[in-house]
Amino acid sequence: MKQKIYLTIILALLFQSGFSQKVLKDSVQLNDVVVTGSKTGISRKVVPLSVSQISQKEIESTGQMNILPALNTFVPGIFVTERNILGFGVSSTGAGAITMRGISSSPNTDVLVLVDGNPQYQGIFGHPLADAYVSSDVEKVEIIRGPASILYGSNAMAGVINIITKKQKEDGFKINLGGSYGSFNTQKYFGTIGYKKDKLSAFASVNHDQSDGIRANTDFNITNGYAKVGYELSKQFSAIGDFSIAKFNANDNGPVNLPAVPFNTDITRGKTSLSIDNKFENSEGGFKIYHNFGTHILSSHFYSNDNNTGIMLFQTFKLKSGTNITTGFEYKNFGGIANDSAINKYVNKSINELAVYAYAQQTLFEKLTVSAGLRLENNSIFGNELIPIGGLTYNLSDVTTFKASVSKGFRSPTIMELYLYAPNPALQPERMVNYEISWLQSLLNNKLNLELTAFKVKGDNLIQVVAPPFPAKRQNVGSFDNQGIEFSVKYAVCKNLFLHANYSYLNLSKPVIAAPRQQVNISANYTYKIWNLNVSTQYIEKLYVYNASNPFAPTIQTTPDYFLLNARLSARPLKQLEIFVDGNNMTNTQYQINWGYPMAGINFNIGFNVKL
Repeated sequence: MKQKIYLTIILALLFQSGFSQKVLKDSVQLNDVVVTGSKTGISRKVVPLSVSQISQKEIESTGQMNILPALNTFVPGIFVTERNILGFGVSSTGAGAITMRGISSSPNTDVLVLVDGNPQYQGIFGHPLADAYVSSDVEKVEIIRGPASILYGSNAMAGVINIITKKQKEDGFKINLGGSYGSFNTQKYFGTIGYKKDKLSAFASVNHDQSDGIRANTDFNITNGYAKVGYELSKQFSAIGDFSIAKFNANDNGPVNLPAVPFNTDITRGKTSLSIDNKFENSEGGFKIYHNFGTHILSSHFYSNDNNTGIMLFQTFKLKSGTNITTGFEYKNFGGIANDSAINKYVNKSINELAVYAYAQQTLFEKLTVSAGLRLENNSIFGNELIPIGGLTYNLSDVTTFKASVSKGFRSPTIMELYLYAPNPALQPERMVNYEISWLQSLLNNKLNLELTAFKVKGDNLIQVVAPPFPAKRQNVGSFDNQGIEFSVKYAVCKNLFLHANYSYLNLSKPVIAAPRQQVNISANYTYKIWNLNVSTQYIEKLYVYNASNPFAPTIQTTPDYFLLNARLSARPLKQLEIFVDGNNMTNTQYQINWGYPMAGINFNIGFNVKL
């Protein structure tokens, strides 16, 4: 009851201050051009899928060092698990699980993470490394809520997160340096440099984060490096090459409910890619080649060296009849070696995937856009998979849009599921169908933007570990039927005050780990002269967690509902200098996201940011 009172008071104060402000004459135009929903730049209004966009400024306002926790603040229907001040971790006690509309897996293989359109997962486990995505490298993030397998294949069954990195846009040098220090000896240092002259642009960054952790033997440190170079070959063609590497070391004592079992993780992950993009008057597309590589060393006597290499070719043709047709081709090879001497298990496998797809959009009467597409994907183990999509958008006016779509998602089993832990080489791909309708509305000269979505998801063939009998074995035994609503609002009250809120409700046919039934996120950003204040709240109701107190009979249970209040106060005494203080969990709430891992109480960070 006390938590709900806090939430009501904060809402009242925010809206009271907002509506007392003078209504501005200047309209606030929100950038609704997205690339993730079609692979080329297109208005969000004509994409039948639910696509959210988060700007660099919005991510920075949260004070988050990592990108993924910031997603909860701005995107409905998504939840990311955490277990410490820093460090998501891996293995059964890890976090960094991403749930969309009640769909998730462990490790996370149902939500595809991209960096500039390139997949970020490895060959053995098939999951991204959550700790590698730092906010200093980001220009914006685009999220598809719901299956995007038509464009991105297997791991996009639940949705897609596309992290779009910074690009130097103005001639000359730009340097950004920053650092912070806070509770639990938590430290962050970063530096970025950008350069542009004529047709050449470059961007590079180095980040280092470390923390002693919330309790003994939960320390964490990571160092990231990233570099990107772009060159305009001609008016129609441009090339971009990049390279990134991340190395982290983390310790874990296990759940507090069980005897301490020290566990160490030493991981190095990197990726490189080359893109050749083209843009003509009536056509645009690209050619991409990428290579992800990694080494994983765990104190449980596990070692792996795996990779993921791929080629993508796509082109969109814009016809005078109002038709857009996108065609594409993809090739992937992923695999590697893994050795777990503790269970006497050795794997050396690789899998190939080939895919072709076509996606068409037809605009009728300048208001109605009909979309349809089909993907044919061939997996060297599972054979062919057909993935259709159909949808429409209707612009009732310049400020009102309705959407509807039906789309299929699928996920092929990973090498780990097939051959390593509780293995079953006879597993088949998971499949689901998503039905949704959306309403997008702008009011008050685009100062107020609303989005309401209702969806129904039906899936089968879900992969679960079955025990007894022992030894445990993965089986295609699961099915689900999820329904829910997602609502988000952005309101530019005046030039100094901006509000953002989202709400999601999820009705599950069966419990799903890290999928809360109700979630409310509210943030307010207020600027006065040199000062900036950001206040954010989160309310989570009925969050399911995995209780492993009895390894022979694990159970799924809910955690107590919780309410969080965070604040960030910054000042710019000089144009180039920002100093700030972050306060997290200001109500000192006791809560858990992973069973047996109490989260930090009230904690602070102070820091600076210099832009030259």
